[in-house]
Amino acid sequence: MGIDPGTNLMGYGVILVDAKKVHFVDMGIIDLRKESDHFVKLRRIFNEIGDLMEKYAPDDIAIEAPFYGKNPQVMLKLGRAQGAAIAAALHRQIPVFEYAPRKVKMAITGKGAASKEQVKEMMERTLDVHLEIKYLDASDALAIAMCHYYQLTSPLADVGASTSWEKFVKLHSDRIIK
Repeated sequence: MGIDPGTNLMGYGVILVDAKKVHFVDMGIIDLRKESDHFVKLRRIFNEIGDLMEKYAPDDIAIEAPFYGKNPQVMLKLGRAQGAAIAAALHRQIPVFEYAPRKVKMAITGKGAASKEQVKEMMERTLDVHLEIKYLDASDALAIAMCHYYQLTSPLADVGASTSWEKFVKLHSDRIIK
């Protein structure tokens, strides 16, 4: 299960790995925009992400690490949202793995500065599904789950170590659409 933490929209994506093949299971968002109290948002994140964990019983949780922006208050709130989701996993004794946004984008698209739309398109191709454009936080969460899968299946191939397109293609020829 992948989680794209947010204080307004929190994305989640669930994949199933079956005999080395990956299947799309579910994705969505938790819409927190109507909540004005930050602590109520944190409780909702803990409860609703926890409910999803109960429903899907994931083996692992992959979550995006907060990145430093211009406003430290935003980063603090984002870190709290991430912490609530992590606490829900730890409460259920589900292992948590954290990935930097650039690493996720690099693993999925081969480009660390890829747009959300490029990530979504690659998720559609990889999982053979159509994802609605309004779910970019959810498609990001799917990408985080896929990044974790790639890391588990090829831990020595650190796709974040190079920005070379040729190296990415060589390492991931099975993901190239011809």
